[in-house]
Amino acid sequence: MSLRRRITAATTIAVAAVALLVGVIGYLSARSHLIGDTRSQLSQRADSFVQHSNNYNQNQGTGQGQNAGSGNAGIFGQGQVLPPSPLFGGAPGDFQIVAADGTVTRVGRGTSDLPVTAQVRTVARTGKGRFYRSVTVKGVHLEILTFASGGIHAAVEVALPLTEDDSVLHELLITYLVLVAGGVLLAGVIGTLVARSALLPINRFTQRTEVVTSSLHAPRRLEGGGASELQRLAGSFNQMLDALERSIQAQRHLIADASHELRTPMAALRSNIQIFIEAEALPQEERVELQESIIAELDELTQLVADVLDLARGASPSDHIESVELDTLVREAIGRTRRRAPQLAFETELEPTVISNAPERVARAIGNVIDNARKWSPPEGPIEVTLRDGVIRVRDHGPGFKQSDIAHVFDRFYRADEARRLPGSGLGLAIVRQAAEAYGGTVLAANADDGGAVIEVAFGSRPAAGLVQTP
Repeated sequence: MSLRRRITAATTIAVAAVALLVGVIGYLSARSHLIGDTRSQLSQRADSFVQHSNNYNQNQGTGQGQNAGSGNAGIFGQGQVLPPSPLFGGAPGDFQIVAADGTVTRVGRGTSDLPVTAQVRTVARTGKGRFYRSVTVKGVHLEILTFASGGIHAAVEVALPLTEDDSVLHELLITYLVLVAGGVLLAGVIGTLVARSALLPINRFTQRTEVVTSSLHAPRRLEGGGASELQRLAGSFNQMLDALERSIQAQRHLIADASHELRTPMAALRSNIQIFIEAEALPQEERVELQESIIAELDELTQLVADVLDLARGASPSDHIESVELDTLVREAIGRTRRRAPQLAFETELEPTVISNAPERVARAIGNVIDNARKWSPPEGPIEVTLRDGVIRVRDHGPGFKQSDIAHVFDRFYRADEARRLPGSGLGLAIVRQAAEAYGGTVLAANADDGGAVIEVAFGSRPAAGLVQTP
């Protein structure tokens, strides 16, 4: 469902709900008022009956052998004949007396008896109680008041027809239904207009974004005019374009740098292979040396491709996350470095540390940091490795960083002038930064006060103070 239809439907449903609620409240209020007025009339007639009964008993006395029926008839005038009506009387009401023994005496204009329930017999027998009820007798809707009359020791039922009330309520119900239907129809029209008016700026914004994003190599930015919401949306979209442009530029630089770095080992490898093909005339020692050179170049090329693929993954978190014993990974990385350079000495201070991260990515980053220290550390200089508060600190006793190189230590394919004579591609520390930043960590590079380079890596932990963070 489109947004326009959703807005229209929401407006229509809201107005329909309000109209229906108002209609129901209005109908119930009118019904309550009409029934309350009818019950008030019944109460007045009951009071008149009681007063008439008391006056009659005072004048005639009780205990003269008059039966309930004749006494009841005398209440309304002895010998007076009331003309009958087809069913029930109108405004005067219909009275019916139920004696304690269950005898029913009909008094009034109607020709039909009122229903007598067990509750009515209880009132007649106990002489206590008063209640209303609505019944339908022979198709006529009645409101009946039953009350105890102490003067005649019986239950009295007085009824008034609700025909006029039902007619009024029926007309009122039709009126409310028409109003609700009209309100829903009007709400649909208004909702459509509101949706069209509300979405018009968004439609214009969409057209502008389609034009802006038609050329991703140099996307333009949206102007922040219009409503405040659209200004925020334009600002968010421009931020997304900035991030997209930076990502595209980073990919292009990575491809360009990788192509440049791959060109040299590929050319050297091709040249050596061509020489090896025609190496029958070469001495055995030179052939062995050539074979070793080809294998070394293949290893370097393989490592370079692996580094490029690792960087191409970006700094986004890996899907394979588990608990990682950071101190164990550091010990394993030191062990591998010792096997490659047994002449080096390591001074370690590692506290047990467990983090949640990608084990392979973290192990690769730690190995790159320690291997970088191995390249620059003199044989007699120890490599200090500490792990404290989740921060790995590696220090060598080599020449350290040039001040101009510190800001670029973790850049891709960046190699200091002194490093160009050493094997490598300049991607090791870039991989370290990417692995750390994948989970909100940081990398720091600095020179120790008494010489040597210091690199700190925090995999999502707070970095130690005192060093300058690389941009």
